[in-house]
Amino acid sequence: MSIRIGIITVSDRASRGVYEDISGKYIKQVLDEYLSSDWEAMYSIIPDEQPVIEQKLLELSTNGACLILTTGGTGPAKRDVTTEATENVCQKLLPGFGELMRKKSLEYVPTAILSRQTAGIMNNKTLVINLPGKPASIRTCMEAVFPAVPYCIDLIEGPFIEVNEEKINVFRPKKK
Repeated sequence: MSIRIGIITVSDRASRGVYEDISGKYIKQVLDEYLSSDWEAMYSIIPDEQPVIEQKLLELSTNGACLILTTGGTGPAKRDVTTEATENVCQKLLPGFGELMRKKSLEYVPTAILSRQTAGIMNNKTLVINLPGKPASIRTCMEAVFPAVPYCIDLIEGPFIEVNEEKINVFRPKKK
């Protein structure tokens, strides 16, 4: 059975077809590089509406996603509500993910300080990580936090995720 991973693009315009979703497709491309395990993308494009985001997160978790990556909706604008939706559905927040993504992004752009990305655990079985909306920023942030993702999934008793070590190095403590 393949590992199920949710990818959600949060964008009013992309959800209406005004422009093509590049960010969500880019996340899938990066995961294709990183993962050697069989996996299945559960891909959605939805508007910047907090109840819609919360419903989609819950739906994906209920349908077996051990990891959900969102893109978009993490800035300070009025319509940016992905962070609030994530915090509402997660029982445990993991602020270190957002802290590290901002730290790495600040090496490239001073406006990274405006990012409100976060992460958390929902339903005791799904890791949710909010990523930025631009592909270059997505890559920077995924390179920073993904080394901890497989072990986090292990800790919440999810599937064992194997990676392509030529593309990404992950950390799992040595067993005694």
